[in-house]
Amino acid sequence: MTSTVDPITLPQRTASNDTEIDREALARLLIEIARNVDPDYRARFDGVPTADPRMETLRQLLVSREISELSRVTHLLDEPEQLAAAVGDVLSNAAARAPHAQLGEALAPAVERAVQRSIQKSPGTLTDILYPVFLPAIRKSIGEKIDQTFQSLNETLRHIFTWHGLKWRFESWRTGASFSEVVLKHSLIYRVEHVFLINRNSGLLIAHVTADNATSEDPQLISSMLSAIQDFVKDSFNEKEQSGLDTIRFGDLRLWSEVGPFATLVSVIRGNPPEELHEIVRDVLLRIHDECSQALEQFDGDSSQLAGIEAQLQTCVELKQEESNQGFPWLVVAAALLILIPAGGWFFLSWQSGQRWQAYVSRLETQPGIIVAEQKMRGGQFYIAGLRDPLGADPQSLLSGTQVDPARVHSQWQLYQSLEPEFVLKRLTASLYPPDTVRLSIVNDRIVAEGEAPDTWIDRARAAARQLSAGGPEFDISKVRDVSPEARAAEHWQAYVSRLGTQPGIIVAEQEIRDGQFYIAGLRDPLGADPQSLLSGTQVDPARVHSQWQFYQSLEPEFVLKRLTASLYPPDTVRLSIVNDRIVAEGEAPDTWIDRARAAARQLSAGGPEFDISKVRDVSPEARAAEHWQYYVSRLEAQPGIIVAQQTARGGHFYISGLRDPLAADPQVLLSGTGVDLDRVHSQWQFYQSLDPKFVVKRLTASLTPPKSVQLSIIQGRIVVVGEAPAAWINRAQAAAEQLSADGVVLDVSQLHELDLAELNHLREAIQTTDIFFSSGKVVPGPEQVPVLDRLAGQIKEFAQDARKSGVTARFMLTGHSDATGRETANASISAARAETVRALLNKRGVAPELLLVRGAGTFEPAVPENSQTGSSTNRRVSVTVNLD
Repeated sequence: MTSTVDPITLPQRTASNDTEIDREALARLLIEIARNVDPDYRARFDGVPTADPRMETLRQLLVSREISELSRVTHLLDEPEQLAAAVGDVLSNAAARAPHAQLGEALAPAVERAVQRSIQKSPGTLTDILYPVFLPAIRKSIGEKIDQTFQSLNETLRHIFTWHGLKWRFESWRTGASFSEVVLKHSLIYRVEHVFLINRNSGLLIAHVTADNATSEDPQLISSMLSAIQDFVKDSFNEKEQSGLDTIRFGDLRLWSEVGPFATLVSVIRGNPPEELHEIVRDVLLRIHDECSQALEQFDGDSSQLAGIEAQLQTCVELKQEESNQGFPWLVVAAALLILIPAGGWFFLSWQSGQRWQAYVSRLETQPGIIVAEQKMRGGQFYIAGLRDPLGADPQSLLSGTQVDPARVHSQWQLYQSLEPEFVLKRLTASLYPPDTVRLSIVNDRIVAEGEAPDTWIDRARAAARQLSAGGPEFDISKVRDVSPEARAAEHWQAYVSRLGTQPGIIVAEQEIRDGQFYIAGLRDPLGADPQSLLSGTQVDPARVHSQWQFYQSLEPEFVLKRLTASLYPPDTVRLSIVNDRIVAEGEAPDTWIDRARAAARQLSAGGPEFDISKVRDVSPEARAAEHWQYYVSRLEAQPGIIVAQQTARGGHFYISGLRDPLAADPQVLLSGTGVDLDRVHSQWQFYQSLDPKFVVKRLTASLTPPKSVQLSIIQGRIVVVGEAPAAWINRAQAAAEQLSADGVVLDVSQLHELDLAELNHLREAIQTTDIFFSSGKVVPGPEQVPVLDRLAGQIKEFAQDARKSGVTARFMLTGHSDATGRETANASISAARAETVRALLNKRGVAPELLLVRGAGTFEPAVPENSQTGSSTNRRVSVTVNLD
């Protein structure tokens, strides 16, 4: 760029003195600097040299970088495309840092003009932009109007032919309002109990207002739950971000949701609200956004800036409509009652008369000896016919107390003989005339005679028993005893003989009754009871008894004990007693008495009881110690799993060695209580595995772990396995039997049978083929699945009980499935929720919770391909798998 200016004239002035600045020289220098900074500047200066090379060098050293930057900026300004790219890089940051108010004021005119020109140029573009925004609102408004119309039509049709409908038509005529308005006024009874204002982005609760007498749990928890439900539905069904749940209904409660730009207003309504209530709630939400839009957008949990919102929400919870208490139309009711009371009275009397007749017929049918063959009512009269036993109740007498008019009853009865036991008993009593000592009674539909009677009466009773009809009750006279003197004497004699047979030391060899005399003979020990004294109290005449007894020495232990006591004179320290038919001597005695006792034991008859004196101890200290040691050794030898190889007593000390199974008793523990001094015992034991069946059974039980239906027992030295078990366990038991046979131990598994699970398998197949199906997006089965759940619960309980009886434990795996609609994570969650729901429903039907296991399979285990005709509906299910332990 070239500048043309007038020549500059420098003032001509000399320095006044040496200390002053040479102004002329300074001016020349500045002009030269300016000329070198802008080479294109060609001003003419009077008296100034044109150029100085040194100044050019100075210019490059001082301002070369600035000159380069100025050149780049100049080039950038001259190129529009590069300038637009540079401005675009910083425009977003500049707009973000600029104050909102100033930026809005600066951009508003330009944006308005641009929008106006765009609409004038192409109106369709704006239509396409606003279509997704306004269409859902228009569609929702139209839907609400349609719902409002249908609600009004539905309530009108529901009450049009009812008593309330007649009353409300009268009110419509009286007030001049339309019939539909009156119907909605009385039928749509509601009350808004809770209002929640929830932030759309974070799901945090902004405000909560509750109506009077309304209860709820934690409001923040309810807000989080509603937000979670919204997110779950969006993720499961790929809904757009601006959509959301509109209405949720649970019993008598409804949740209405209105969505705003920054917050969602949820109303909890009890009852049947009108559709117009949507407009009222929506107006409240719009007012809140108009007044607090900035605070709602920036809400982070601090509601201090939104304190006035609760006052507006309070207007929502005050919305309600209660049942109107208008006067009752008594005139209409009175007219209706004048017509209905006589008709109702006639119908009631007719029904009451029929009920009384049916009660009388039922009473006759329960009477023994009466059979009602036919009964009917015709023309206000009652007719009845049938069979009647003469011993039964009189049907005419049964009419009393039934309030049935006997004059209207026409009966026709045929007499017959009933085979009921009570009637047969009455006839037998009337024909046999049993004596006072005989009692006839009915026992289990049999007639039983008990007591004592002469033989003539018994013969008559036997004849009557044979004459009874084959279809009648049995007449049992076996418990009637003959009371003739000969029979009574024979009975007393047999009781006496039986008493003698039980006496020790008496043997009855022969007894008989001949010509009214009693004869008996046999053997009798002098120490036994006297047979003659035993006659007292038996009612047998001693003068008619002829007995012949031979004396002998009985080998009964009690008699042998008496004789040993009389011959040996045992000291006070020895006690003789009978143990298991053996005579046992216990205590302490001198060796002289022990020798005499041994001699007496040898002299006892071989057929008599054994005389055991092994428990009589010698009272000398050496003998006592040796006795204690031998007792200890005997105790060890009797222990299974212990083999005594060598034992000696030397120098007052005791030495013992042998083999010991680790499962056997500890020899050191067995020393306690034996009286052997522990310090004098020296033992050496080697460990080994005993083949004693008891130890083998313990090892088999620990290694095989038999089921409850299998029992291991020892029979004659063999280990026998009895019961039922699964095939896998039987194979393990057979392998163990083969291993033990090499050691000489017999493990008998021949009585082990494979567990018969045929019935269980049939029921198992029925359970595993049962599926519980669900609607799309639902985790609770529909009402059509209730019979399936009832049947499945019964089958599971039956299978678990049968499995326990068979010795196995059943477990049931509930696997939830879903179709391929939605995200995989949501499908996995909903499948697990379905399985948990079925477990809760089965538990409610009596299935023990420990029997049920759950898992969610999502879409990984489809029953049919998803692309088939019934793929999605079939795959939304819960299947059952049965496992046996």
